[in-house]
Amino acid sequence: MKFAFVKCHGSGNDFPLIDAREMALSDGEWARVARALADRAGDVGGDGLLLLTPSDGSNIFGMRMFNPDGSEAETCLNGLRCTARLGFEVTGTTQGQVRLKTSVAQARAVAPIASGVTTIETRVGPVSLNPGDVGLTVGDAPFVDAVIPGLPSARRFTAVAMPNPHLVAFVEAVDEAELVALGDWCEAAPALIPTRANVSFVELRETEHAPALFVRTYERGVGLTNSCGSAMAASTHAAARTGRIGWGVETRVFNRGGMVRAKADADGVVTIAGNATFEWDGEIEVDPATGGVGALRIVARREEEVAAWEGMLAGL
Repeated sequence: MKFAFVKCHGSGNDFPLIDAREMALSDGEWARVARALADRAGDVGGDGLLLLTPSDGSNIFGMRMFNPDGSEAETCLNGLRCTARLGFEVTGTTQGQVRLKTSVAQARAVAPIASGVTTIETRVGPVSLNPGDVGLTVGDAPFVDAVIPGLPSARRFTAVAMPNPHLVAFVEAVDEAELVALGDWCEAAPALIPTRANVSFVELRETEHAPALFVRTYERGVGLTNSCGSAMAASTHAAARTGRIGWGVETRVFNRGGMVRAKADADGVVTIAGNATFEWDGEIEVDPATGGVGALRIVARREEEVAAWEGMLAGL
């Protein structure tokens, strides 16, 4: 089966993105396509596979996101910006409600965060701090800047469902070896959190104008990643919840992939504005039944967009 797709990224979180509104594949078939296309050893590679799905009575379109291991994520905010951009382009709209796996989000096109950088704003929430919603099997009350019993770490975490599960710890300096070890432990689906979790270490950094966050994340189903949009949102909420930043205050959130503007409100809604960059357009044959992959054909390159994003990174 031939798939046309856009290779895109949000804050360095990269994906093949398919307009799947007219495609009728099973979940298992999409999982095999995701494993084939997101494979870093293959011709495309990515942090997962994004699908633009049809509208319904309440939503202008939908999004599905499959991780490189074939599992489906509840949400992916960096991917949502890219998917919303494609959805706006094919429907002729500029804002609306988007259906996710277990929730919805608001998306709209906004002023660019830098010259030539297409920017989409998303609003999600309210988030949940209920331990069961995060997937934890311990605790009757929220874990907010608290030690989680049974977790092999003495650090204090805030557990947030975006609705995908996040464990956020604020640190003086990110220790990647420690982060990977804890992420690997969670990835093994232990009894404490059998649905696994995204784990983030976050530095609060003082800048010339206001506090900023630097987020490093071990992403469920992916591993250590340069960027995770829902982790940036969870970290923003956790920073406001613990008094490190103010409610309703726009904050710059950095990661290895770039930067977004974020704001957490006291009602649990988180707003993220960041890039939705299209790098190139391609076509590839994938057998949904077996995951077999044919040759890749690059149809067009979006060099001006790539240059605009690289220019923004150079100025950070």
